[in-house]
Amino acid sequence: MLDAHKLDLVLIGTPDHWHAQQAIDTISSGAHLYLQKPISIDVLEGEAILSTARKHNKKVQVGTQRRSTAHLIDAKNRIIDQGLLGKISHVEMCCYYHMRKNGNPPVEPVPDFLDYEMWTGPAPLRPYDGLPHGGWWRTFMEYGNGITGDMGMHMFDTVRWLLGLKWPEKITSTGGIFVQKGGKSNIADTQTAIFEYPDLNCVWQMRSWGTPADPEYPWAFVIYGEKGTLKGSVMKYEFIPVGKGERIAMDVVYEKEKFPADLNEPRIELHTAPATRQHMLNLLSAIENDHLPIADIEEGHISTASCILANLSMLLNRPLVYDPIKKICIDDPEATKLLRRPYRAPWKHPFLG
Repeated sequence: MLDAHKLDLVLIGTPDHWHAQQAIDTISSGAHLYLQKPISIDVLEGEAILSTARKHNKKVQVGTQRRSTAHLIDAKNRIIDQGLLGKISHVEMCCYYHMRKNGNPPVEPVPDFLDYEMWTGPAPLRPYDGLPHGGWWRTFMEYGNGITGDMGMHMFDTVRWLLGLKWPEKITSTGGIFVQKGGKSNIADTQTAIFEYPDLNCVWQMRSWGTPADPEYPWAFVIYGEKGTLKGSVMKYEFIPVGKGERIAMDVVYEKEKFPADLNEPRIELHTAPATRQHMLNLLSAIENDHLPIADIEEGHISTASCILANLSMLLNRPLVYDPIKKICIDDPEATKLLRRPYRAPWKHPFLG
């Protein structure tokens, strides 16, 4: 498509292992980009996308729509920015959805209609055991970053946006496959990660089994301040003050009456449709008025890479400190080597540094 047409704007929603190459090709062709998260499956892919976007001066909006979610924008304006929490020194984030697809489908011949080599692209070639779509591909680290890189990236990005945080100073993670051992899936079913900032730990907890810690907030963040607590999810937020202050809350904003076509859209998530629209409009504004989009590629890279580094910390069983200037893990050559994943021939990794 890039060879045949001069495109102004591209939306990439392919499986994660293709994001980096497609993003770089898109930007290099002269098009602006809406790139679904996570932006990459290794840290240096993300660095390559960021440098390409800046080199060509193209706008890249990453699909972290919580930054465009009405009730969370309200929480930022009314609670965070007004200082109602006081000093903030602890954040908890979680996902307890039973979303880890597992199973043992048999290996079978690749159907004639599927170019499995091209679908796999730069990723390792797995034995074919049925169509990867419908979520099956997400259960393998060959194609993505596990639930932490998928759902955790959303919540960590939300917290960073709300609190104005950039790169963590240190990342530590533990976990693995503790319960769901019966199938082919190789992503963790249990994981804890700590993203450390000065006087502030952002703690992520994921389980794809059991019950959520708070059934009303199965995928959420909780920001603790000396003056109160802010709970938030895709469905609502609530501010709980210390003492007898005013509780403040807001539910998700729907647009079913304004956009009735939503009701007939297959597989739509009605609660996220307004945020997606605002996210798209923000990108168009960025292009027209030459400002960075709300979920600029640098922000998407920090959130993606931090979750990838958490996975590497879990793999290596030690804390990691990433230097985004030198693009290394400080004093850790083994971890630094893992910042770039080997590509399957004939594809070549885009990071040239």
